[in-house]
Amino acid sequence: MGEHMARDVTPRRPEKALTAQSVRNAVEPGKYFDGNGLYLLVKPNGARSWVQRIVIRGKRREMGLGSASLVSLAEAREAALQNRKVARTGGDPIQAKQEALTVLTFEEAARKVHEMHRPTWRSPKHAAQFLSTLETYAFPHIGALKVGDINTSDVLRVLSPIWTEKPETARRVRQRIGTVMKWAVAKGWRQDNPAEAISQALPKHDRSKVHRRALPYQDVSTFLAAVQASRAGKVTKLAIEFLILTATRSGETRGAIWSEVDVDAGVWTIPKERMKAKKEHRVPLSPRAQEILTEARGLSDGSDLVFPGTKRGRPLSDATMSKLAREMGFEVDIHGFRTSFRTWAQEQTDAPREVAEAALAHTIRNQAEAAYARSDLFERRRTLMEGWASMVGGESSD
Repeated sequence: MGEHMARDVTPRRPEKALTAQSVRNAVEPGKYFDGNGLYLLVKPNGARSWVQRIVIRGKRREMGLGSASLVSLAEAREAALQNRKVARTGGDPIQAKQEALTVLTFEEAARKVHEMHRPTWRSPKHAAQFLSTLETYAFPHIGALKVGDINTSDVLRVLSPIWTEKPETARRVRQRIGTVMKWAVAKGWRQDNPAEAISQALPKHDRSKVHRRALPYQDVSTFLAAVQASRAGKVTKLAIEFLILTATRSGETRGAIWSEVDVDAGVWTIPKERMKAKKEHRVPLSPRAQEILTEARGLSDGSDLVFPGTKRGRPLSDATMSKLAREMGFEVDIHGFRTSFRTWAQEQTDAPREVAEAALAHTIRNQAEAAYARSDLFERRRTLMEGWASMVGGESSD
């Protein structure tokens, strides 16, 4: 025991020269050596820590392995052995340790990813939703964890409470956690994406509950009559009818600007930046749709928006249209009118499938079919949309 406790003991000792007992008894200031360059450093003030002498890329270095009160002899030995293995293969264990300390927490990483994606968000709303869902559901559970330490059980802890109660929200939270994890993989902070590795641990969603609620196409004219008889604002009434007549998405209608519209030619050209498929979409305007635009022109707030909201220069909100439908007692989602149109086209017209799909600006996924779709079938779509306008206007479509 006396030999082990001498000050600055020579490193030429057999491996594992120290024992747990000798470590506990080492109180005299000095260095107490073990194998693999490891030694216990006892300072005059009584502080005790593990240090390793190691050759890294031809240079002799010393690196700390932690306090002896927190790191056991066995743990210090294991760390020293791993460091030697890294150094022998040309790596730098000191640099690796420093990089490990720079790994961000999940919250820090999520905010970094959000900032990086800022130029690519489809709208400020989408950008805000990315963070707000993580702030509500993920940060309270995993926000403070290092992004490299998060495992599948951590992700399950986030998703399990909302997986069946809020399936669509849970799906988006999982997707956004996955986006952060993929970035962490690219940074070299982890090797896997735990958000993708939990499929078997979660029950399958009943996708039928996720689909947008749609009215039978026979009831759309009744819905529009109720809209016209309601006490809603004129702009809201016009926007809802225009959305139904053009079979467009809510955001496409609400974001419409006058420079996109040629009322005389009966054409509305939505730029690719505002389309889900990122492809320009020409919409043929029925006579009633053109009348709506003429009425809307008289309600302009001075901005370029066709359907302005209550604040100048801000579009009508999606919530305003959805709220009106609920208040009138209709169990329908605004997006569901596209389904009503598609069902009508399939059951009540002879329009080929590709014409109806083009009217909805759907991407053709079948490559062979897409190869023949060299046209946007505009004139055939115009006939189809005029028939739809007659049907929802209460006229016969025969």
